Amino acid sequence: MRATISGIIAMALVSSSFAGIHDEKVTTESDLETATVKALELPEFRVVDATIEAVQQATVSAQTSGRIIEITVDVDDYVTKGSVIIRLRDKSQRAAFKVAQARYEEAQSEYKRVKEVFGKKLVARAALDKAEAQLKTTQARREEAREALENTMIRAPYSGIVVKRLVQVGETARVGQKLMTGLSLEKLRAVVELPQSLVHFVRQHKQTWVWVGKDLSTRIKAESLTISPFADKDSHTFLVRVNLPTGDYQVYPGMHTKVAFLTGKRSSLVIPERAIARRSEVTGVYVKEKDKIRFRYIRPGKLIPGKGGQDQQREILSGLSAGEIVLLDPIKAIAAIKSSTTSPATATAASKDGE
Repeated sequence: MRATISGIIAMALVSSSFAGIHDEKVTTESDLETATVKALELPEFRVVDATIEAVQQATVSAQTSGRIIEITVDVDDYVTKGSVIIRLRDKSQRAAFKVAQARYEEAQSEYKRVKEVFGKKLVARAALDKAEAQLKTTQARREEAREALENTMIRAPYSGIVVKRLVQVGETARVGQKLMTGLSLEKLRAVVELPQSLVHFVRQHKQTWVWVGKDLSTRIKAESLTISPFADKDSHTFLVRVNLPTGDYQVYPGMHTKVAFLTGKRSSLVIPERAIARRSEVTGVYVKEKDKIRFRYIRPGKLIPGKGGQDQQREILSGLSAGEIVLLDPIKAIAAIKSSTTSPATATAASKDGE
């Protein structure tokens, strides 16, 4: 008698353990949220290595000669556009400007006098023309002297960082001599050597993203890109310059990064990310088949971020077909399965089927 009771209890425990693990009738169907497996056109990308460089990088040179009396900035200093970075001795230039200014004022007075006399018809037209020509000549010489004086103060052509200082205080700068090199961090670009097999698709779509940030974890859309019209004869690659939008992205010239080019589209199956159940190395979803729930193994692909409060979607590479119904909450799915009533034989068969 005791043996019979023990057997009944054991059979009941087995039935309870296996009931509805993988394949059971739904008893709380109204409580289960579902989603349909959809086929979508997803963008296809090709990711390649790239190098960050500055769009604006230049070396300033002396436009007039003179001894360097002051250097206001050094390597790694930040300068604003138009600020003075080097001063030259300007004694001769200042003196030349004063002479040119005096001659201009003299010619201006002479022109006014001749113009008044010409108005009274006391001089010929030729005298007025001569005075006017002299005025224009002295004016041009004055502007030339002003520019020479201004050139004794070398200014930054744009805001940026000094990367090279090529002269020292006390040196005599000659016209055309290189003085200082700088670059701007306001406008950056990523430079890529693109394989010839991809250039046609990149030209067609012209959509590109660049990874930025301290750990290159942020992806931003490029502002524009320029593709070389010819390939390198040795590497057979095309030089592509990918321009970043204006901003601080915590990347600097010379840094390595990655660039993603849109190359086309592909048809893929997607489901909401929250429908996926992960158990150790097993990944699957609960699929509703008529009045039953069946656990299905799947091979997930890329995550597709949601927009406007929508669920994140996950690409499914295998295990599902378009139009199938999946349960959005795996925990509720398990609870619904366990709450159903099943015979021991059916439960054992369902367990073996799930295994």
